[in-house]
Amino acid sequence: MAGGWARDGAVNEQIDASIEDELKRMQARRRPEGESLAECAECGEDIPKKRQQAIPGVKLCIDCQNERDARPAQRGGINRRGSKDSQLK
Repeated sequence: MAGGWARDGAVNEQIDASIEDELKRMQARRRPEGESLAECAECGEDIPKKRQQAIPGVKLCIDCQNERDARPAQRGGINRRGSKDSQLK
């Protein structure tokens, strides 16, 4: 149920498009390549064998990877969709 001048289903189409964009962005992320390291590239701690086998090409220990994942991702600030909600944030 769209409001104002929007046609019915416009809000759902916008949500679906946003989800699709995010999925494409996540799929395009670089994944580890090559051979796994035995020691973390950042702190030098041993990387467990099970982690090396589970994630081919892993370069970071669990703690360093968690720290890196916790950093806020920098993304473009352009509001392509022009929705009111995204402009209010």
